[in-house]
Amino acid sequence: MVRVLFTVAFAVAILVSVSLHEAGHLLTAKRFGMRVTQYFVGYGPTIFSWRRGGTEYGLKAVPLGGFCKIVGMTPDDDVDPADQHRAMWRFPVWKRTVVMASGVLVQFALAVVALWFAAAYVGVPNRDYPQSEADLAAQPAAITVGDCVTPDAVRPCTSADPVAPAKAAGLRTGDVLTALNGVPISTYAEMLSVVRQARPGPAEVAYTRDGRPAVVRADLSAVRRPPLDDPAGPVGTVAALGVGLHISAPREVTFGPAGAVGATVTYSGWLVEQTYESAKRIPSKIPALWHSITGGERDPNTPVSVVGVSLIGGEAASLGLWSTVLMIFIGLNVFMGFFNLLPLLPLDGGHIAIAWFERVRAWVAARLGRPEPGQVDYLKLMPLTYTVILIGGAFTLLTVAADIINPITIR
Repeated sequence: MVRVLFTVAFAVAILVSVSLHEAGHLLTAKRFGMRVTQYFVGYGPTIFSWRRGGTEYGLKAVPLGGFCKIVGMTPDDDVDPADQHRAMWRFPVWKRTVVMASGVLVQFALAVVALWFAAAYVGVPNRDYPQSEADLAAQPAAITVGDCVTPDAVRPCTSADPVAPAKAAGLRTGDVLTALNGVPISTYAEMLSVVRQARPGPAEVAYTRDGRPAVVRADLSAVRRPPLDDPAGPVGTVAALGVGLHISAPREVTFGPAGAVGATVTYSGWLVEQTYESAKRIPSKIPALWHSITGGERDPNTPVSVVGVSLIGGEAASLGLWSTVLMIFIGLNVFMGFFNLLPLLPLDGGHIAIAWFERVRAWVAARLGRPEPGQVDYLKLMPLTYTVILIGGAFTLLTVAADIINPITIR
């Protein structure tokens, strides 16, 4: 029940973020004198509404976003004759740009404020901590000594499981392995490979402790494991030392209120880079999404919908992982901001791109002594617009289905 409540709370936070995005359009449009007829949270049937200043405000039944209706966003829109002078397309291009970009700027501002708060008080990912499997594999072979080895599969220890060979040999957490049976070890990945290739039974383990070299004899256990490079591959008998990777750096760091200012700048750049890298991988992950729907294991790096984000955020909150909750919220706002800036209709970036295309085209025509080319014919762009909507809708349905059928979990 707690997890459900946190999931709902996170979904509400996303809805508030989207509503504030639309509020950015609303406030700037009104400030410039444009006619705004509606501002609603949600879609579908109206639950309640009220009118103020010529605008209808309200809440609709389907809480999957919101909208702000500005009169005359394109020259092809039907506009009441009394509102013609307040139609959006008649305003200078810089004002239209501010109005269309204001929603994105609100989301970026939310992300920056939340990032400062996380860096000051809650915690942000330590960039010195390994961020990927490759980073983990490249770490020095500093070990965490386990209590036991589980002969049949990787699982929690029971009283029936044998003591870990490393523990029985006197190795300690923090020791750095340097060789096994004379085979040198420099990274954690090499340590795993060398141990797997050794025969179960007595082995000579060289290590350093507090900078001092030493050697112990350990009795390697025989366990059943799949290949290191193929977790789904055939299980075979291999040797095990009963150790894991030890990383002394904390996963998360805080900087205090003052130090968080500089950290916010640094981490903002890092988030933009991560968002870009994640966006590049989306097309290649679509087959994996389909595979997860049809019975395959869900790749944790596949895209998620708002449903999936809410589930992950709710799970993180229920586990007390508040830094993770904030970073998910921050990352979502950054992604949504950049997504909305894509120069495609019906996104905000599409309207901005057309407005500046018209402005540049008119400037070039004037310099060449040619007639004013006029506004872009939005009706000719409708096939492209519908294509974008169709692709976006199909992708949304795919991610929602994957998040319901085979959701990503933190545990």
